[in-house]
Amino acid sequence: MADWDVITIGSGIGGLVAAGLLARYGQRVLVCESHNIPGGAAHSFSRDGFHFDSGPSFYCGLADANSCNPLRQVLTVLGETLPTVAYDPLGHYHFPDVTFPVYGNSQRYREAIAQITPTGAEEFRRFEQRMLALYDGLKEIPTIELRSDWQVISVFLKYWRSLLKLLPQIGSINSAVGQIMDEYIQDSWVRRLIDLECFLLSGLKADGTVTPEVAFMIGERDRTPIDYPLGGSGAIVDALVRGLKRWGGELRLSTHVEQIVVKANKVEGVKLRNGEIITAPIVISNATVWDTYSKLLKPEDLPANYRQQALETPAVESFMHLHLGITAEGIEGLTGHHVVVHHTEQDITEPGNTCMISIPSVWDASLAPPGHHLIHAYTLESYAGWQRDADYPQKKRQKAEPLFQAIEKVIPDLRSRIKIELIGTPLTHARYLRRYQGTYGPAIAAGKSTFPNFQTPIAGLYRVGDSTMPGIGVPAVAASGILCANTLVSPQQTQELLIN
Repeated sequence: MADWDVITIGSGIGGLVAAGLLARYGQRVLVCESHNIPGGAAHSFSRDGFHFDSGPSFYCGLADANSCNPLRQVLTVLGETLPTVAYDPLGHYHFPDVTFPVYGNSQRYREAIAQITPTGAEEFRRFEQRMLALYDGLKEIPTIELRSDWQVISVFLKYWRSLLKLLPQIGSINSAVGQIMDEYIQDSWVRRLIDLECFLLSGLKADGTVTPEVAFMIGERDRTPIDYPLGGSGAIVDALVRGLKRWGGELRLSTHVEQIVVKANKVEGVKLRNGEIITAPIVISNATVWDTYSKLLKPEDLPANYRQQALETPAVESFMHLHLGITAEGIEGLTGHHVVVHHTEQDITEPGNTCMISIPSVWDASLAPPGHHLIHAYTLESYAGWQRDADYPQKKRQKAEPLFQAIEKVIPDLRSRIKIELIGTPLTHARYLRRYQGTYGPAIAAGKSTFPNFQTPIAGLYRVGDSTMPGIGVPAVAASGILCANTLVSPQQTQELLIN
């Protein structure tokens, strides 16, 4: 008898979702995490009383039982809840020529656009209607019921009325947002706005982002509360870990998997760095496609052409990260999210030009010491050319400068307020998250290729996470865990789970 039914490598959101659901299904599940903190790219960490998010900071519908957010659906099944605080506007976009308040409510959002371009606001209204029509069809098929094999037909038959609603939108499902934008939007300012929102969502502009991603973003932020989990992203991870343990699963931290053990094209378990071998007939890798196929497997474990093609998957660039703890005295009317585009003449995807800022202590004061705020800012940065040499500290400071300048658009006297300062580079990402070149996932443009899914050529080996689903956000990786877990059980087990 194997030691476990399922071993999951990595405790990112995708891995924890798959593991938690399989434990809920009655499987004996072990999660092996190399780091001493769970959560992967969504983990939280503390320094001198400041509790920082390392990655995601924007969420919708975490506390709404009717939300389409896959993560919310998983937490419900696992019996977990999250205390949250709702807010709107979600923040501001700072362009060189104007600052734009970003509202979740669609009418207020369009009214804000109309203040800049009335014609563009009307064009956006028609674009939004097209997106919401797709959202209204897709949302009626709960992600928590989906699977990724032929037996998904039973789910589709159950929701045949919803599928009929989707028929007029069928061409939009695999199309790029840019194609629909071209149909409705001529206004250059609104086109720039849509490109920015796509980039924030997927790492690609409108011509590379698949339409359902944006449809869900527009629909969810209008129809469900924009909310932040009290305790930060770490509270989400804690809830998933509680759910895993509630149903008998186990998480082992500081447990580095050195190799996936494969014999005769079939998984037998994993080998740890200390030499221990743990057996299981199913292994789920939450590592990236590149790390799974180049580090966790031997080259001979995979067909040569398949392995080469997978390793050639283009990757989203890595990031520069800036975490600050500052004094809050005299700061009034601060909102929690800001995006700063420094230069109109530069592409928004140019490293350092678009800077994302999150100030979660606006919503949850417990994240910082009294009288202080904490800030997390980040911008794209290529992994190429980085090395830990004598110039590394100076290069870190130089590359972080656009982030400091972006925050100064919001807090002009920022530098005089700083109490704690942490700068992360692509090397930091690669080291602590054990991610190929510090990336957040594949950069596959809509219509150009298909995402590598969770199936592999090795019997019993599956993958989850941002290398398996379009989009680099939490809903996408949570959905990957759902699809994987459900496909490993029968449709009847899924239905029984949802009834109970």
